[in-house]
Amino acid sequence: MNKIVGKVMNKNDYLNAMIESHINTTKIKQLLQDALTNKIHDREIFITGIDYSYLLRRKLIDN
Repeated sequence: MNKIVGKVMNKNDYLNAMIESHINTTKIKQLLQDALTNKIHDREIFITGIDYSYLLRRKLIDN
C-alpha cells in the first residue's frame, strides 16, 4: 500500500489503538483516517488490494 498510496500504518500503533478503542475510539479513527485514500476509482489500488488479500490468505493457510 505504501508504494501505491504513500501511506503506511504502523502495526504497533494500530494494535495499541485497537486495544484502547473500546474505551476511546479517537486513536483508531485517526489512524484509519490517515490511511484512507480518495482514489476509489483507481484500478491499480483496487487490484493491489485484491493481491494483498490473496497473499494474506495464502500466508494464513500455509501456516
